[in-house]
Amino acid sequence: MARKARSADSLAKDKLFLDNGQMVDSSVTQLLNEQTAIPYLLGRGVIQDDAVVETLAGGVSNIVLAIHNDHSDLVLKQALPQLKTERLWFADQARAITEALGIEILHSITPHNVPELVDVDPIRFTLTMKRSPRSYLVWKSELLEGNISWQVGAELGKILATWHNFGFDNPEVQAKFPANDLFEQLRIWPFYRVIQDKYPDFHERIGLMISEIEDEKLTLVHGDFSPKNILVNNEDETIVLDFEVMHVGNPVFDLGFLIAHLVCKAIRADLRSDKNAFRDTAQAFLNAYEAQSRNPISVSLPNHIAIIALARVDGVSPVNYLTPAQQEELRSAMKAILSGESTELMELFP
Repeated sequence: MARKARSADSLAKDKLFLDNGQMVDSSVTQLLNEQTAIPYLLGRGVIQDDAVVETLAGGVSNIVLAIHNDHSDLVLKQALPQLKTERLWFADQARAITEALGIEILHSITPHNVPELVDVDPIRFTLTMKRSPRSYLVWKSELLEGNISWQVGAELGKILATWHNFGFDNPEVQAKFPANDLFEQLRIWPFYRVIQDKYPDFHERIGLMISEIEDEKLTLVHGDFSPKNILVNNEDETIVLDFEVMHVGNPVFDLGFLIAHLVCKAIRADLRSDKNAFRDTAQAFLNAYEAQSRNPISVSLPNHIAIIALARVDGVSPVNYLTPAQQEELRSAMKAILSGESTELMELFP
């Protein structure tokens, strides 16, 4: 019988030992591929018959394989110890355990917006979930093609407020996410500290923003609320993926992370109508979130957006769709926010 997630703390302990008590060295954990995935899943009892395996685009941090046969339609993820970026970037593979717990909790709250967890393996740092319907497309790709709907922004604002409210109200659930280094490794260092070093004039201000998201433990935070991790269909319904950076922290990070991506794509857009549509989507997202959230939006949000957007051109993992001129346009606008020359959130958009 496939094992289910319990808590990040208990599973983290499991990952260290085999049944005979032998310690596991995560640095030599065997990575799965299209040839080894089926025997692995058969051995765990996740599937009972042979299946077709397909490699999916998994960003920079995971091996992602689609597994399907007449009885199952699944996605298998395995966390990589070293991310696929030009600059060296390492992260604890135990984030797969955190993601499994996040999926299990948030699926119970919003089952139509989060995949269903099938299995988690704390030894090999894998998780398996049911695959989302093929009618859903990656929102990032849709946005880059000019398919921009403010209704999607409104839907995401409601979902995120629901999650944050749940975290505020359930300290016992917060306790399942013990303090760890994942948020530092995957978000604070690459998106904040690297930019802090790059722009010494803003060192103090960025330091204050780091303190806000690092020290204020308020609720459950997704940690990667990005268009690449959001699926949409023709009815503007959404499914959210990738919970490996989920933690207890400040909700302003989730808001800033999504809007920074919308700012970058607005700068890339050629048509004024598309630029306006990105702004409208961000505004709808914030309006829906604010209408439902029990916690007020931090006044520091524009600063977080500016820092994260700068990291998309000067950080560890820059976006690949901005021209040099567009990168300069972004830098100028974001530095104006951090210097205090501009304070209105929507002025971040071109």
